[in-house]
Amino acid sequence: FVKLMFGFKLRDVDCDFRLIRREALDAIELESPDGTICLELVKKLQDAGFRFAEVPVHHFHRSYGKSQFFNFRRLSRVLPHVAWLWWKLVVRREHLKSPKARGHKVKV
Repeated sequence: FVKLMFGFKLRDVDCDFRLIRREALDAIELESPDGTICLELVKKLQDAGFRFAEVPVHHFHRSYGKSQFFNFRRLSRVLPHVAWLWWKLVVRREHLKSPKARGHKVKV
């Protein structure tokens, strides 16, 4: 759903294993205070014209502990922030109006 909502060209937006060139990170400004930072990161890099390469990774079952992702309290905080990010990055496209975004169109 989020992939369609934000127009992502990646298959796995939430994969936490990323190698990112410093110049790409220098070209954007991140603001998200929580787990939605992955959405913000990918959307801003994609809109700035950076390329992505995806390679398969293995996902292993947890050896201990319990996932904190799908609990109601967390989702009740994250969903409004996802909606705010969608409004800001997809509808208003505010990140493209900043001087930082206009100065970089480098491919990585």
